[in-house]
Order: sequence, then C-alpha cells, then structure tokens
Amino acid sequence: MTEISSPLLRLEGISLSFKGVKAISDISFDVARGRITALIGPNGAGKSSLLNVINGVYRPQAGRIVFDGEVRRRMDPHRAAVRGIARTFQNIALFKGMSVLDNVLTGRNLKRRSSWLEQALRIGRAPAEDDAQRRRAEEVIAFLHLQPWRHTLVSKLPYGLQKRVELARALAAEPKLLLLDEPMAGMNAEEKREMSRFVADVNREFGTTVVLIEHDIGVVMNLSDHVVVLDYGRKIGDGPPDEVRRNPEVIAAYLGTRH
Repeated sequence: MTEISSPLLRLEGISLSFKGVKAISDISFDVARGRITALIGPNGAGKSSLLNVINGVYRPQAGRIVFDGEVRRRMDPHRAAVRGIARTFQNIALFKGMSVLDNVLTGRNLKRRSSWLEQALRIGRAPAEDDAQRRRAEEVIAFLHLQPWRHTLVSKLPYGLQKRVELARALAAEPKLLLLDEPMAGMNAEEKREMSRFVADVNREFGTTVVLIEHDIGVVMNLSDHVVVLDYGRKIGDGPPDEVRRNPEVIAAYLGTRH
C-alpha cells in the first residue's frame, strides 16, 4: 500500500445532537489512506451515527469533514457517493427480490454515462456500457467467491452470504472509502474469519481505505491498522490496536468499571 502523508478523511470537532441529546461530542480523528480503521465502543456509543455523518445521512451541528482534500461542513449522501464513499449497513439493505448479480449491478449506477433514453431503448452508448458494467460486476462477484449464487434471489441466501453480497455491491462502486457498519454481526466464528479475510483482501488488492464498526475485539485487533474508541459519544481512544488495548479508559468502558 502506498504511503501518502495526507489522510483520506479527517473529522474535525464533529458534534451531533438529536432534540438536544448529544449523540457525538467534539470528535476529531484522521483516517489514513489505504488503511483499515475500526470504530469500536459499547452499544449506544455513537459509532453508527458517526458513519451517518461521514456519508451525509446526518448533518452535524458543529465541526467539518475533510475528504480527499475537499473541506465540507457536511456531506450529502449523493455527493458522498459521487466523491467515492460507499456504505454497508448494520441491517442488510439489499433488494431481496433481485438476484445477486442485479444487486451488485446497482452499485455501478453512478458509473453510467448514457442517458435514461439510451438505456431504455438500448441505443447509443447504452449497449457497450451495459456490457462493461456487467463485466465489472462479474469481476467483483468472482473476487468475493459469489459465482455459484450469481443468479440466485438474495432472499434465498443464508444471512452470511447476504452480508457478502452487500459488500460486493458497495465494492462495485469502486469506492475510495468503504464504510462497513457491523459487517460481521450475527455471524459464527467461521463466517467472521471468512469476512475478515475478504475485507483484508479488498484493502490489500484494491488499496481501498476502510472504516468499519465491529464488536468482536479479536477481529478488530487482528484486522485493523488504527482503532478509534467511542463511549457515550466521546472519543476515549485513538491509535494503533496494541496501544488502544492498553488504554485504561478503554478497558474501563468495556469492563464496566467506569464510575
């Protein structure tokens, strides 16, 4: 992975409230290019809310986001996608009545340049573009070992495979930054090992920067280059996994010994 001095993502003083209740309080940290950053913390710590700020679902009351050199007070979801931010969700958000291939193809929508009329009538740029988008979707399916189920309805797949299809759809967008909200939630130990391997492969093979939320500390420590710890909307840890593991405040938050 190429070392570049400037971070891909920088959060500066992000604060978010819902009806006066603080969800995130003055959070700042950097996400290095080409690295895997984990967001961890007890339930209700503000992790998913922070991902929603990064990709524009929530608008923070304070702070700013610097993404790939562009400074913004907030990000809107469409702008985030255009700029190269893709997202998976804690609760699977696939099109259950569509096949694996068709779901992955939806991740290519922003790569299309033909007009809706060209696409509807399959004229002009549309036929060649359709072929190119399908080839790219098939490459992602092969990369994530989903070929046996490419024409299977997503609703017919077991949970672990559905999570992998969601990763495939996000990866099909060729993101600079991949946000993964609990990609291993509900999985058994073998499924977690498999998904961890795929996330590491995405990072290594494509150089994709990853920010993930994960509750399994063993997975986090083995997979991540950088760990940010939240508790009650505050940042209480920020650094390499081994450093964070020894942080007394992090230990207290996880063991419930905080007064």
